[in-house]
Amino acid sequence: MDEPAEAWQPPLTAVELVGAGRYWDAVRVRSAIGMRIIQRLGDGCGAVIEDWHGRVLYWLVPCGTADEWDLPASQVQPLGIATFVAVPPAQFTDTSRRLRWIRPLTDTRYLTDAELLHDALAAEIAVSA
Repeated sequence: MDEPAEAWQPPLTAVELVGAGRYWDAVRVRSAIGMRIIQRLGDGCGAVIEDWHGRVLYWLVPCGTADEWDLPASQVQPLGIATFVAVPPAQFTDTSRRLRWIRPLTDTRYLTDAELLHDALAAEIAVSA
């Protein structure tokens, strides 16, 4: 989803815990599936955070759009109000970082369309089953 990133910006110099549910919600997915989702979404993929230690990826989606998803909680966790996401500064993109933007936030790449993300996840989970 192409929206300007002006409403929210990542921290400037260090990783910070940011509360979901104000500017965006997050969707946490295991890295093994998540890397295939990035490929499936192509240009429709918004900014994505990679947590190397946790082996998960986080997509930012519009608030409330993933609340009612019916995907397996063992593979996909929508994160909204009352949850926090460790967010790296925008410049943390290189592979030496354990928490980085694998799909960097830009002026035109910010939120991912939740419906597109849901459909890609559902298709990938069905294929992987």
